[in-house]
Amino acid sequence: MSYETLVVETVDRFIGVITLNRPQQFNTFNTPLALELNKALEVMEADPEIRVVLLKGAGKNFCAGIDVSELTGKSAMELRSWIQRMEEPLVTLSRMAKPVIAQVQGVAAANGAGLVAAADLAIAADNAKMGLTAINVGLNCVGPVVPVSRLVGRKIALEMLLYGNLITAPDALSKGLINRVVPAADLDKEALEWAGVLAQKSPIAVQIAKRGFYDSEDMVYEKAFAHMNEVFARLCTTEDAKEGVDAFFQKRPPVWQKR
Repeated sequence: MSYETLVVETVDRFIGVITLNRPQQFNTFNTPLALELNKALEVMEADPEIRVVLLKGAGKNFCAGIDVSELTGKSAMELRSWIQRMEEPLVTLSRMAKPVIAQVQGVAAANGAGLVAAADLAIAADNAKMGLTAINVGLNCVGPVVPVSRLVGRKIALEMLLYGNLITAPDALSKGLINRVVPAADLDKEALEWAGVLAQKSPIAVQIAKRGFYDSEDMVYEKAFAHMNEVFARLCTTEDAKEGVDAFFQKRPPVWQKR
């Protein structure tokens, strides 16, 4: 499949890479990019050769949000459909069984910050900055703040939403928005290596763990345990579980089933 606004490729070790490719526009979301990103995520989810998806941006920035030039001339109903289209990839990320890692350089603002927050994991360059910046142009980031708030909590999320400041990568790390900070010069190498480690795990174990985690997130404490126990029991019946235990006792690398 060909893409106008993305570069989509598969690299070694079962890693699919999606690169937002509008560098002159700071990789902002427009309608083609939103539609293509959603499709690319669905294609990688269905590809048995891909175990981990790496999501990155071309050029100096990850993604500076939404291309506001598309705002003009739309009715309220049209704007509702349009903003839903812009945010659909953030919802698709939550539905995927395969883990997605955001690789962040430069600026990740507004919908770009939401995309980082919606990804399962995130690694950032030490000079990266993130923020819910739409308030600064008289708009707001009430869509992107949904995944952001689940990471950082109410007070910090509201501060980000209402003040619209860009925060540094170390600050984003301390707030739980990202997992790792690495030197900018090493970002590509470190991100690919980190994705490669995850891609060597049992695909079905990773996917069942991810799904179980998100499904239990909003459950009350006791019910979450009951749900996760059911998830674990189901996982124990798989071929990968048997293979993993056998390989452990036989002191050899496991050979996982495709998933």
